[in-house]
Amino acid sequence: MIINYKEVDIQREENTILYNVNFEVAESEFVYLTGVVGSGKSSLLKTIYGELDILSGTAEVLGYDMRRIKRRHIPALRKQLGIVFQDFRLLTDRNVRRNLDFVLRSTGWKSRTERANRIREVLETVGLADKQEAMPYELSGGEQQRVCIARAILNHPRLILADEATGNQDAASGIQTTQILYDLARQGTAVIMATHNNALIERFPGRVYECRNHQFLCHGPGPVPAFSSEAPTEEPALAPSERSTISSPTPPSTAPAAPLEAPAEAPSSPSSADDIPVATIANES
Repeated sequence: MIINYKEVDIQREENTILYNVNFEVAESEFVYLTGVVGSGKSSLLKTIYGELDILSGTAEVLGYDMRRIKRRHIPALRKQLGIVFQDFRLLTDRNVRRNLDFVLRSTGWKSRTERANRIREVLETVGLADKQEAMPYELSGGEQQRVCIARAILNHPRLILADEATGNQDAASGIQTTQILYDLARQGTAVIMATHNNALIERFPGRVYECRNHQFLCHGPGPVPAFSSEAPTEEPALAPSERSTISSPTPPSTAPAAPLEAPAEAPSSPSSADDIPVATIANES
């Protein structure tokens, strides 16, 4: 399993956003996170790449124990992740090639030839081989998002997190973006896509998890039954006896989780600098 959460509560500050999260993602799997704005999708994703701490339950991501992970090990975890944001986060003062080259240089790629080859490969993957010299403002929203996908896969990630990646796109561009992510999953990269678009779920089947009223529910492949359109509840947090256990048939373990050793960093691609946040360089500007 790429991800294995059992009986995890997702918290921000003193507020519990999601109770009793049981969540599994396997190699090459395409998984949806659904729910209205504010229901906890982004908070859950942040726990996966170590931006939000986990204080309860058992949580493993790519072999790391996320309850006991040391801060110095988070850069190594993030080297194995790619993130696609809704708002693109491209550097507006440089063209597509230099945007991608910035990421490669920041993550330890020394050879100019290897960087150029990798940039060409990822742009061909997303259908933008002829856009290397284009500036971000010269691209459509769909094309900018495809550049973001290219950026996310530069370092051969094992897992891609797409946080409302189609939220700012028209229907045709959203389908194209999802098709690329779906193809990447079929080629071996696990993908978790946060969305509220049921039409995409019908077109590209995958396992569906729904965040609703502090609960984390698991549905089979296909559209979400009775998809919730109401705003997240503002009622007080649920009592422990009311917490949902629908999300997984696996009974929770009562034994305390033993700390895992951080796995050795595999040199499958040039090593990255430890102070670079996430393989996608979230804080570029």
